[in-house]
Amino acid sequence: MTSSETEFKQNYQTHLKYIKLKGLQPKTIEAYSGAMRRMGVYFNEQINDLSESQLTDYFSDLLESHSWSSVKLDLYGLKFFYAYVLNKPWTEKLIKPPRRMSSLTISSRKCLRSVEAFSAGATNALLTA
Repeated sequence: MTSSETEFKQNYQTHLKYIKLKGLQPKTIEAYSGAMRRMGVYFNEQINDLSESQLTDYFSDLLESHSWSSVKLDLYGLKFFYAYVLNKPWTEKLIKPPRRMSSLTISSRKCLRSVEAFSAGATNALLTA
């Protein structure tokens, strides 16, 4: 076993201890630990000093095969690892998931008043029925 493998395994075990001690939910623990294993494989277990370029490549590749939700969980797991295991600040701002549009977009005050009036009428109809 190489020194980087040994260091990764020790840091991975420390990461597991911290995420359990922080009281995170079992699904979060599973997601964060899975993220660390996936990154360990991708970076040949050398994840302690990743450059912005390496992170950009990793998250771009991950997005090709996983959902935005998985990408965000990997990011949060890595941030947790850097903060609690490596005691390093996280300053990278690489990922910005797409914003979801709300199901209702109101374009004007007139439209808003129409929606409110309809809603009030529907509520009154339900109450008198």
